[in-house]
Amino acid sequence: MKGHVRLAVWCVVVALVALPIVGVLNGWFAASRWPVTKLTMQASFKHVDAQQIRAAILPHLGKGFFALDLGEVQKAVAALPWVASAEASKRWPDTLLLRVYERKPFARWNEKQLISRQGVVFSVPEAASYTALPDLRGPDDQMSDVVGFYADALKAFAGTGLKIAGVTLTDRGSWTLATADGAQIVLGDRALAGARLRRFIDAYPQVVAGHTDHFIYADLRYTNGFAVRWPEPAAAAKTAART
Repeated sequence: MKGHVRLAVWCVVVALVALPIVGVLNGWFAASRWPVTKLTMQASFKHVDAQQIRAAILPHLGKGFFALDLGEVQKAVAALPWVASAEASKRWPDTLLLRVYERKPFARWNEKQLISRQGVVFSVPEAASYTALPDLRGPDDQMSDVVGFYADALKAFAGTGLKIAGVTLTDRGSWTLATADGAQIVLGDRALAGARLRRFIDAYPQVVAGHTDHFIYADLRYTNGFAVRWPEPAAAAKTAART
């Protein structure tokens, strides 16, 4: 009796294992019989649109519901410039489910690229047009240093009324800050930049005392001080224009 039970169990197991093979041979799982006809997306789009996603996944839908490779679908969607990642799943009998996570830009990088809030550099055709984002520049392999120095500069100038809008690190290791008013603050050698910036911040209230406009240039590379240039008075500018 026990032998008969064992045999019955094995028959069920064999039948279950063999079913997909039989199904393929008989065309039960063919794309024409079980096509993917619906796409459901969960996403909050600002830069990516549904047409781009449809175009990315369309080449992968021809195999039908059962043969659809979810990994390949995820890769195709994640390859879109503004997509950070994608999760794909299937819902019986004909639906592809997509959850799409879009990149959130934090700053511009070397004018032609953007940096996401996760610290990933990515390229989009319109990168240069995002002028409201901080303008960060430097060697590609030192991007994290530039971002870190920008964050330090924001903290240093908090409460001064100056807004730091950009940071540049040259190939020779020289730092320059740019303000939202268009002023340049040259700090020079990266090894001395921190101390020079603190000295400038400490003296800043005295520097701006008596001035109603913003300085346009500050050179902090002096041993015991710094040089600040102010815009020409309107009257002087008019006189120079007449001569």
